[in-house]
Amino acid sequence: MRLEILPVVGIGEVRPGDDLAALIGDAAPWLADGDVLVVTSKIVSKAEGRLVELPADEPDRTRVRDGWVDAETIEVVAQRGPTRIARTRHGFVMAAAGIDNSNVESTQLVLLPVDPDRSARELRRALRARLGLDLAVIVSDTMGRPWRNGLTDVALGAAGIDPVHDYRGQFDRYGNELRLTQVAVVDELAGAGDLVKGKSEQVPVAVVRGYPWQAGSAAVDPAAGSTAAGSADGDGPGVRPLIRDLAQDMFTMGTVEARRAGLLAAATLPQAPPPADDIDDADTSAAVDAEAVRRAVRAVAGLVAAGTRIEQVSAQALATVARAATVPAYPGFLHCRPPADAPTGASAALVRFGADLHRLRAALAAEGIASAHLEAVATPEPAAAVLGLAPARP
Repeated sequence: MRLEILPVVGIGEVRPGDDLAALIGDAAPWLADGDVLVVTSKIVSKAEGRLVELPADEPDRTRVRDGWVDAETIEVVAQRGPTRIARTRHGFVMAAAGIDNSNVESTQLVLLPVDPDRSARELRRALRARLGLDLAVIVSDTMGRPWRNGLTDVALGAAGIDPVHDYRGQFDRYGNELRLTQVAVVDELAGAGDLVKGKSEQVPVAVVRGYPWQAGSAAVDPAAGSTAAGSADGDGPGVRPLIRDLAQDMFTMGTVEARRAGLLAAATLPQAPPPADDIDDADTSAAVDAEAVRRAVRAVAGLVAAGTRIEQVSAQALATVARAATVPAYPGFLHCRPPADAPTGASAALVRFGADLHRLRAALAAEGIASAHLEAVATPEPAAAVLGLAPARP
């Protein structure tokens, strides 16, 4: 495969209502079937009128900008000082919800296109109607990356091209089956296009030539010409397959925000969840991970009062210790006793023991184990406590 990356120069300033297909077609009469057009989202937003006014002076300038960031934000993922990383209604995670005030008048802000995939589809169809060419279109913007410094362009919208090259089920040269490899092709092409667009050269469009793209079952090999008649109408799924489902996203918060959420969860642990009558058969039969319990106990060992005794016990052993005919149905139990030399009934000792129990419950929760203080299970030692344990529910 041989690729060429070509800048489209001479487009000039884009204003609300401008015909992007006409501007691009006039500036790049050399476009050919099979080209991939990489268009910065900023000119798409400008043409679609996604510009808002911004006061020239502080503090109104910051207040209005923050208001627009709030309006475009579904969820704040992380914040450090004035820098806010936000999830947009599109599902993108971007600084300032993708709002920008570069390459526009100083009293304007540019919002992201309402629907970048739709923008890509409309531009692709307009170019086909105007030029008679079968092109793929990518709407790109700049994003940071969680583990690395530096920015790169990625695809916010796409049409006429599958966003992902899925290698799963294929085999490498050593016979190893590829189980996870899905390459974000449109992101790679967006990054390639940005090499010739730059950030200050006023080149908002690039062309990647030579990439054999496809949309669904309609493949386009630039070396062999266009697809069969009618197959080029397939716009493909857009970038939606690249938006990770929140349930599978391991990085839904910044580190500071995750720590804050964890501390809050520890401070607000329910006093007695889950109730025994709310544990179904599957929960009752699911064993509590004994090693996870030991890790939780070790985590608080240096913090609880010296001499505090914490012991994993079975239901049968607990019934013997508690001299009870029946024990609530929990998959596991911890028998917790204050130091043997703690003054019986002393308020300070009881407060300390209660605080230590909560530390332990928080450590158990961090290991995925829910706990309940079983006040009804009495032991010979009046200050002792029994915790019922169960795997925490998702």
